[in-house]
Amino acid sequence: MLDVLADVLQPYKEIVGTIAAIVTVGQMFSGSFICWDIYKQGNTRGIGIMPFLGGVVMSVLNLKFGYILRDDKMIQVNLFGLALNIIYCLVYFNYTQDKMKVWAQIGLAGAFSAALIAYAQMEDPKLVENRFGTIITAFMFYLIASPLFGLRDIIKNKSTEGMPFPIILSGSIVTFMWLLYGIILRNKFLLIQNLVAVVLCGSQLALFVIYPSKPKPSKEKKPKAKKAD
Repeated sequence: MLDVLADVLQPYKEIVGTIAAIVTVGQMFSGSFICWDIYKQGNTRGIGIMPFLGGVVMSVLNLKFGYILRDDKMIQVNLFGLALNIIYCLVYFNYTQDKMKVWAQIGLAGAFSAALIAYAQMEDPKLVENRFGTIITAFMFYLIASPLFGLRDIIKNKSTEGMPFPIILSGSIVTFMWLLYGIILRNKFLLIQNLVAVVLCGSQLALFVIYPSKPKPSKEKKPKAKKAD
């Protein structure tokens, strides 16, 4: 079945690859919509920093992976992504009221990144490409699935408030395009990686269809006026 689909899509290989690259760069700007929401409401209520911090960590890891592969394009794209996500983090930090908590999260992200970079430096050069690539894939799945960690609260409050819709929507488009490209290349690693990502993104988009982005205001009963004697 996949071989048939790969044969059908083969003439469009260059087009699909170009579109996948363009939407990947475009996805990096999705955080600007969240920053705009933060600016409009004047604080970070209902919005977490993890999408931005995750973007920083992912860019750092992919940057290292680019050096391992000696892929100039991968290095350039992730340098750009790293710069953007650092800007998003600075905007978030400027508007958050809980700066100590954010500092702790930044420290944790920095320590995690440093540990993995150190591992990549010490690993056997013959094994590092495959193993470090697997680690990056696992972390990518974690980032994509992270909005679902609050599923209980989403169902309880019947609201998707706090879920980063621009990032989820753009992520769905990006992973779908890379899924098509993986089919064309008949690359099982690329195919499985993006198939899982598409399923995760699709399940999150379904929540936006079911629940509103803002919780419904609770109906408070007005106190009855006392009758005059």
